[in-house]
Amino acid sequence: MNWPISELDDVRRLRALHAALPGTLLSETVVPADFDRIWAELSDLEHSFLNYTPSITSIQITERNGERMRAQVRDRIGLRALFEVVLRSGWCLMQSRYVVFGMAAARTGEGTRVGYLLGLRLPGMRLYGRLLTPLLQPIGGSIMRGFSRRWTEHHE
Repeated sequence: MNWPISELDDVRRLRALHAALPGTLLSETVVPADFDRIWAELSDLEHSFLNYTPSITSIQITERNGERMRAQVRDRIGLRALFEVVLRSGWCLMQSRYVVFGMAAARTGEGTRVGYLLGLRLPGMRLYGRLLTPLLQPIGGSIMRGFSRRWTEHHE
């Protein structure tokens, strides 16, 4: 029997992850720039990626094993967390004990579609996640607007 096969690009995979994780926000934008240029900047977690995350001040990769890594992340108020990271072309997923973060990029006819996922990993998220998501949505929207503005104004 021939079953239909469907391939998901990385942004669609991020949407599926968002649907499975209560209490996460997902923001997307299309940027009129080349995928390779965008992903080179986004995947540089320790340096240029920090331009897009207002609350994170540093990311230090502490261990690498192919596409899997560990990273120490520090935020503006001095909190630190150890994250498990999967990073490959077009896909990044970072998870700590309490936070999940992801980003993805896919080529489109208009440029590159970029997705950003952020959420908390706390007990009760299945029950309370829908209440939390609207509170997080402005963060994702702000990051995507800043990302679009930066690529539209500075990288043409």
